[in-house]
Amino acid sequence: MMRSLFSGVSGLKTHQTRMDVIGNNIANVNTTAYKSSSMTFNALMSQTTKRASGPNALTGVAGTNARQIGLGVKAGAINTNITGQGSAQSTGNPFDIMITGEAFFVVNNGVSNYFTRDGSFYVDGAGNLAMTSTGYNVMGWQVDPDNPGSIKQDTVTALRIMNQVNMTYPPEATSEAIISGVIDSNDTNVTSISGKSINLGFYDALGYYYTAKLVMKQSDNPHQFSLELDRIVDSNNKEIEDLEGKKFDVKELVKLSESNRQQAKKTTIGMDSASYKWTVNANGDSVLQDTDGRTLANLSTMFTVDGKFVAMNTENVPEVPADATAGTDAIPAITVAQALDNIAKAYNYGGSTDEFLKLAKIDEVASATAGTDVYSSMETLLYNLGGNLKQQAAGGTLTQPALRIPTNDDSTDQLDGRLFDGILVDYNPDTGVFNGLNGAGPTNTSFTLNLSALGGNFSNITVDMSTSSNYDKKGTSTINASRGDLEGLGEGRRLGEMIGITIQDNGMIYASYDSGMSRLLGQIATAMFANASGLEKSGDNLYSATLNSGEFNGIGVDITSDGGYMTTGQLEMSNVDLSSEFTEMITTQRGFQANSRIITVSDTMLEELTNLKR
Repeated sequence: MMRSLFSGVSGLKTHQTRMDVIGNNIANVNTTAYKSSSMTFNALMSQTTKRASGPNALTGVAGTNARQIGLGVKAGAINTNITGQGSAQSTGNPFDIMITGEAFFVVNNGVSNYFTRDGSFYVDGAGNLAMTSTGYNVMGWQVDPDNPGSIKQDTVTALRIMNQVNMTYPPEATSEAIISGVIDSNDTNVTSISGKSINLGFYDALGYYYTAKLVMKQSDNPHQFSLELDRIVDSNNKEIEDLEGKKFDVKELVKLSESNRQQAKKTTIGMDSASYKWTVNANGDSVLQDTDGRTLANLSTMFTVDGKFVAMNTENVPEVPADATAGTDAIPAITVAQALDNIAKAYNYGGSTDEFLKLAKIDEVASATAGTDVYSSMETLLYNLGGNLKQQAAGGTLTQPALRIPTNDDSTDQLDGRLFDGILVDYNPDTGVFNGLNGAGPTNTSFTLNLSALGGNFSNITVDMSTSSNYDKKGTSTINASRGDLEGLGEGRRLGEMIGITIQDNGMIYASYDSGMSRLLGQIATAMFANASGLEKSGDNLYSATLNSGEFNGIGVDITSDGGYMTTGQLEMSNVDLSSEFTEMITTQRGFQANSRIITVSDTMLEELTNLKR
């Protein structure tokens, strides 16, 4: 009678334990990545009142089974459904990560590693990826210092993804460019004095943005063009200067041999004799004057002995002093650049001084000696005029040198063209396809802008023209320049500010920058165990490794190694099935109720036994 009482008591205790497990499951029905538990029952020991006996061959008596009376029930095991995948809950938070598969995140409290399926992360004040609930650091692998585009899978460390270094992406100088599109020989821009403008934007090594102003002009051959560098301006459209404050001679930035200086279309030139005149002043200098006698340019003082303009790049150096003889109408001192502008304007090239200086004539004497055409530019003609006439006495007659320019009359001279100060671009006259640069044939497809000559942080740019062509496009050219080569390399960039972080399905973390670049910051490592059910719960959705789960090797595994993956913006929900839990609750309640009846009935029987004495 006493055995049934204790069996009932063990049943009550065991069913109560099972109810505790069910209650814990239901309590965690909304816990992130919670894994439900289940309990199994085992029979307690049994009391043997008679042992089993075998059959007796001599007497023919059969054997008998043992007689055993069970003494109750006990909890057999409490199992965790740790491999059961919970449903996905969308959060929209890019640092919320859900694991699909059997792997675990590795987190660290500064002393020990723990494991979790709770991917609710954030970036703390130090830039570390950490658990939202506990602040434990998420562990992973760092970028290989010898190969920044790959991960070095070594002992896991904290992922500091938003440190000061990662917040910006360094600038890079442009090193490659392409000029592509169609150049139409009938385009009036191409055949005009100023030519077809082509802008090439580029960066220096510090990320400052500049624009190379290129122009493309047609020669006397409709399928050959001069590509020239006009000027370079900064982002404020200000022409750049060298370290001494002088403007650069852009012709030096595109290397040429004299054989590449080709003849353009013939033209005529004449001076506006009604408004301007050449004369010799009291010092024997060749000067340009207006009708009021004011000096606008002095050729004798504008050149050095090597034929170059004096201080042409310095705006504040006086070239021509104020003409004291002009009385109240005296003009202020002018610079060489202003003097050249005045000369160009006198020959109806106002606003096109550079083009005026590139006009050229054939030097018949030099050509006869050299056996081929030799051209002298307007710049050379002006120098000859100024130097040869300085010997004239004050008030003497103006005598022109052998190579002269139109002077104080209304006549016009035919010039033989203009000198190319750039690259000769050649197209096949039959097919219109690109045919090479500088007459070297189709194999010569690119030229170099020698920007390193500017000093500072500039780098040379290789410009590829192989994708350009020469076709009839109804008088409209589409030729243009862009940074980078045909594969998009060498574009250069400015300093980039971090604008976002992306976590891929393999746990790799990339930062994106407003310069269009991206950088690998690290990779979230995961841990896998031979017996994940053997992990020990440590609270706060954390697990610890045990002897039965298998040890963590300190390195971890790539989550994709067994087909798993990570999903950002989602969290894994609890895998508790309420319908199953409520069903288990009913059976547990009935089991508890039945065991309580064992106790009450046994008590009644004992009561009947004690009443026999009455």
